[in-house]
Amino acid sequence: MIRMTLAEIADAVGGTLRLSGDDSADTTVEGVVDTDSRVLGAGDIFVAKPGESTDGHLFVAAVAEAGAALAIVERPVEASLSQIVVVDAVQALADLARTVVARVRAQGDLRVVGITGSNGKTTTKNLVQRILEPVGETVAPRGSYNNDVGAPLTMLRVTASTRFLVSEFGADQGGMIARLAGLVTPDVVAVLMVGLAHAGGFGGIEATQKAKTELVQAARPGGVAVLNADDPRVAAMAAVAAERDVRVRWFGRGPSAEVRADDVEVTASGTTCTVVVDGERLPLRLQVLGEHHVMNAVAAIAIVRELGVAPADAIARLETVEIAERWRMQPLGSDRVRIINDAYNASPDSMAAALRTLAQIAEPGQRKVAVLGAMSELGEYAGEEHDRIGLQAVRLRIERIVVVGREARRLFLAAVGEGSWDGEAVFFETADEAYDYLITELRDGDRVLVKSSNAAGLRHLGDRLGESFS
Repeated sequence: MIRMTLAEIADAVGGTLRLSGDDSADTTVEGVVDTDSRVLGAGDIFVAKPGESTDGHLFVAAVAEAGAALAIVERPVEASLSQIVVVDAVQALADLARTVVARVRAQGDLRVVGITGSNGKTTTKNLVQRILEPVGETVAPRGSYNNDVGAPLTMLRVTASTRFLVSEFGADQGGMIARLAGLVTPDVVAVLMVGLAHAGGFGGIEATQKAKTELVQAARPGGVAVLNADDPRVAAMAAVAAERDVRVRWFGRGPSAEVRADDVEVTASGTTCTVVVDGERLPLRLQVLGEHHVMNAVAAIAIVRELGVAPADAIARLETVEIAERWRMQPLGSDRVRIINDAYNASPDSMAAALRTLAQIAEPGQRKVAVLGAMSELGEYAGEEHDRIGLQAVRLRIERIVVVGREARRLFLAAVGEGSWDGEAVFFETADEAYDYLITELRDGDRVLVKSSNAAGLRHLGDRLGESFS
């Protein structure tokens, strides 16, 4: 965080300052800001957030002993450090982030990027970060820090020398993206796609579209919206951009995209395509598995193009990316038995894309095995979407469909009903049972996809299989 006095921080968060020791209102701090007491040390700032399983106020004394300079609390705590008492610690975190980013912007040349979409946010964020880091100091979320706590914590990592802040915005309800993006008013926003991820929370695809549109509405007037030309729901956001005096740039695979991908080919060693931009045809070879990541790549190229990075330079940096993120199309195991662990998140769109990738990378004689768990947060769409994935797995001629968890049982029944009735599809209640089966069932040449939502926990099954066949 940038250097601020205790009084300035108290004013930013609308709190009451309670000084400790030799501190005064003019005492300055510039340490790390976090809600996790375990990562804080000398000079840092602790936000004591009440949580679902514990209460941050229980750890104020511990961060004081570790040398923290300040705690933002909802009630005073007996501890040897200064405290700012606020009504709502999470809101205080947001207010502090807004102030810090505004100050850095006023004093330097900080550019802010905002990314959202039903799928691909984290991968695209990582790709943009990789491209921008050689250009200047870049701050981006760790993992999927994209909610009411994670997004402000990322924003608070900016310093006076930060050139780029890349923010990822997720949402499980309407208004959330507007609230978070409103803290920073991005210069460049990107909407990747509108799908059924979190549809249960939003109440349907139209509500999801409305929620993603909030990012375009939050863009700085005179800024840029990078939109998916192939997704009609995203393309419709161009009208909103025009109302905000925000220019539109298009990415995709169709002819109307200003940055587009042609000649896409997926192999076991990566994904190749030709990027068409500014009248040039530039080859791109991604080490990241999956045809769907081509769209993330061209989105990233379109984003950084608006920040002054030449497409050829962007492509050169993209080709150095080995995996999108842990548990996202992560290759494990060995050439003998290749495990693709993609079990951090799952929506109908990402599940379908991962299955297509499995079908594309398996060579003749190599057996395709899909280990599938439940897709969360689909609400009333859960049944029919699990049915659809079961049907697709059979139609893609996946030789073994291993379904794990009671919430995914309908996927198994759909596969059996479609024609997988001779042992091709099997069902297990637990990941341990599935592991015991797979450890004896898998054989040389198998290509194995492990895919589910985070809540299903299959990412750990993928890790176990990767170790067993390494």
